[in-house]
Amino acid sequence: MIQAIFLFISGAEITVILFIVVMVFGADKIPEIARGLGKGMRTLKNATNDIKHEITKSAEKHGIDTDVTKNIKEEIKKVKDEFEDFTGSVSRKL
Repeated sequence: MIQAIFLFISGAEITVILFIVVMVFGADKIPEIARGLGKGMRTLKNATNDIKHEITKSAEKHGIDTDVTKNIKEEIKKVKDEFEDFTGSVSRKL
């Protein structure tokens, strides 16, 4: 049996954290908080895409071979996919 390790936090600890969040913010505020987090993540994603575009554009303008950055782009894509997998599991639970 394979268990996913999420920041070295067990299921019981996550349950306690969620319980505290519900007690502090109330059940009616959680969707609003989740939407705010989603908007923040979308803004961060757009900002990183803009930065990548500007770096690529500048590199091409100065004659720098952008194929050198292929490995970096692949790593960024992997992290992005893992992040989207995580956010998808969070949004399904809410």
